[in-house]
Amino acid sequence: MAASVHSRRQVLGLLGAAALPKQAIAATLVDLALVLAIDCSYSVDYYEYQLQMRGTGQAFLDSKIIEAISRGPNRKIAVSAFLWSDADEHLVIVPWRIFATKSDATEIADIFLRMPRNVNAGTTATGSALLFAKEMLDDAPPSLRRVVDVSTDGLCNTGAQVPAARDQLVAAGITINGLAIENEVVDLSSYLSKSVIGGDGHFVVSANDYEGFAAAIKMKLFREITDLNMS
Repeated sequence: MAASVHSRRQVLGLLGAAALPKQAIAATLVDLALVLAIDCSYSVDYYEYQLQMRGTGQAFLDSKIIEAISRGPNRKIAVSAFLWSDADEHLVIVPWRIFATKSDATEIADIFLRMPRNVNAGTTATGSALLFAKEMLDDAPPSLRRVVDVSTDGLCNTGAQVPAARDQLVAAGITINGLAIENEVVDLSSYLSKSVIGGDGHFVVSANDYEGFAAAIKMKLFREITDLNMS
């Protein structure tokens, strides 16, 4: 099957994922612009994909997440998300959306909870995913902080070199955090720490397997929103 290439501006109207109008983006200052980069390579089977989507959706509904946003100086963040595998396989599932209220949380969570796996499984191009996340941040609302949240269960084996991609993002003032799902690669968190993450306050959260993903992503989102330095 030929790989399908998706623009960062792609809108999934079927799922109600409406991109922010350009005027709204230009006028909205947020505390955090957050890109979730979700691994959908061959190592992630259908059940594991569902656990990622369910865990992420449930995390956005958590009352502690919403309360944390309300404590920021602007009381809002901007969120986007995409699925990735091969170097040219990126599917935007959440174009930039403002997250400030419980209603926003419900709308964003619903996208994850209903999202089919519409990206081709492939190799693991972590560096290329980082560069795609940087392109997405170029279209983000103005923010006090910019963060890429990478979740993966494997090592990069194709595409752009990871350290070089990481360095580009860090030089642009972007923080990269990692969520290591350690069901296949022993001590994957060390690999992410050495080669993938970087920038101010960067950190890695690990989950022993996909069953532990929900708790890990909830902890990770809370730290990213509150900008807590627990490392």
